[in-house]
This record gives sequence, structure tokens and C-alpha cells, in this order.
Amino acid sequence: MKKKPVFYKLIIVAFLIAVLSIGYAAYDIWTFGKPRVPSPADAAIVLGAAVSDGKPSPVLRARIDYGIWLYEHGYVQKIIFTGGMGHGGQWTEAVVSRDYALEQGVAPEAILVETNSTITEENLRFASKLAEEHQLHTFAIVSDPLHMKRALTIAKKLGMDAYSAPTPSSAYKSLQTKLPFLFRELFYYIGYNVMSPFRS
Repeated sequence: MKKKPVFYKLIIVAFLIAVLSIGYAAYDIWTFGKPRVPSPADAAIVLGAAVSDGKPSPVLRARIDYGIWLYEHGYVQKIIFTGGMGHGGQWTEAVVSRDYALEQGVAPEAILVETNSTITEENLRFASKLAEEHQLHTFAIVSDPLHMKRALTIAKKLGMDAYSAPTPSSAYKSLQTKLPFLFRELFYYIGYNVMSPFRS
């Protein structure tokens, strides 16, 4: 019986390494968003999500609520809402978030908004520039638990002094809803890390 060429063995090894790497990344994403005790920061950056008829979706509302909680309990002095207008939309995510927060009693002077971003990296990049204009230097990044690994990876890449502030509640509660979100985050997380060395 002929021995398999070294080339095929290398392919098998590379395949196994890829599978293990992807598996570890999925595990890292899943566990990174576990609940944690918040730390003081200058501002909470609430990452945008979908809106419907001028109201925050359940996903976005959970993020806003936690940003408000951090503010009301003295962990942050400002809340930065992020997110522009979705395809075919009429309202920007940040403005809808701001209006909701105002309805909940948050002081107008405690709120900043950026309305141009459409993806997570832009959320953080534009929020960071806005924060710099207002002398804000440390951040609690607020989003769904499964979104936190990618969000913090991007924040660190941008040089932000930030920590993870996953929402204690989420619209993604069942395994049926969590798994598609996990696979989506895995795809974008790996894609970001692959392309990161080529970014300016």
C-alpha cells in the first residue's frame, strides 16, 4: 500500500488547525459576553441596532436600557448613542435611541449622538472621534453578549480605552436565536481579524 504524499498530510493538518481555530473562536465569542461587574468610565457607547416605525427594536431597547442603567448608577457620565439610517429607513438609530433615553428621564446634556455609522467598526470609530471632542477618554461598550468579542477587538484596534458591558437581557434568548447570531458574529469576527493587518 502506497503512503500518502506529504502534500496530502499537510492539507489534513491545515484543515484540522482551521477547524480547531474556528472552534476556539466560536467558544471565545460565546464566553466573552458573560455578565461582569461594570467599571467606571467616562461614557457608555451604545452600539446601534434596528429601529421600527421610529421606535427601538427589542435588541436596541435592551442596549439603550443598559446604557441608561450605567448612567443612573453612576458608572458613566455620558451616553453616546451610535447608528445611522438603515436601508430604506426614515430614522437614524442614534436619534431614536436618544429620544427613548430622554423619555426615560436621562438629562439631555448627558447624551451625545453620532448618526453616520452603518457597521460596528464605524459605530466605534465615529463615537471615538465624538468622544475626543468632548474630552471623554474611557468607555463602556454596550451591546448584546455575543457581539462583545468583536466589538472589543475593534475598540482595542482603534486604540480605545474600553471595557465590555454586555446587556444583562437580550432579545436572543433561545438556542434557536442565539446560534444564528453566533455564526454571524463568527463570520464577521474572523473576517475582521483576517483583514485587520491590511487596514490603515
